[in-house]
Amino acid sequence: QAQLEESGGGSVQAGGSLRLSCSASLRTFSAYAVNWFRQAPGKERDFVAGITSGGSSTDYAESVKGRFTISRDNAERTSYLQMNNLKPEDTAVYFCLAAATVRSRDGYWGQGTQVTVSS
Repeated sequence: QAQLEESGGGSVQAGGSLRLSCSASLRTFSAYAVNWFRQAPGKERDFVAGITSGGSSTDYAESVKGRFTISRDNAERTSYLQMNNLKPEDTAVYFCLAAATVRSRDGYWGQGTQVTVSS
């Protein structure tokens, strides 16, 4: 059974917005940082955004600063990635991860959700 599940992906035109959700079945979700990564075809999986367990601190890749916002609702065991002003280069499969720290790649991964941005 998947511990994390992403949703909200889809196809949008450049300049549009999407909100991704990461729903957790982990009973200890509130103890974990949540990181979002993305992987474009033929490329490595790159860090996008992260949020600490309590939500007090966030971190972003330079390429998405000012456009993406990460948040979480521990009562709902869900993290969100609000993506605005999307660009074709944002096209990728987006994954969420429950980890010990922000930017860590070790932990519980979701299956991913496809985001496609057309010009």
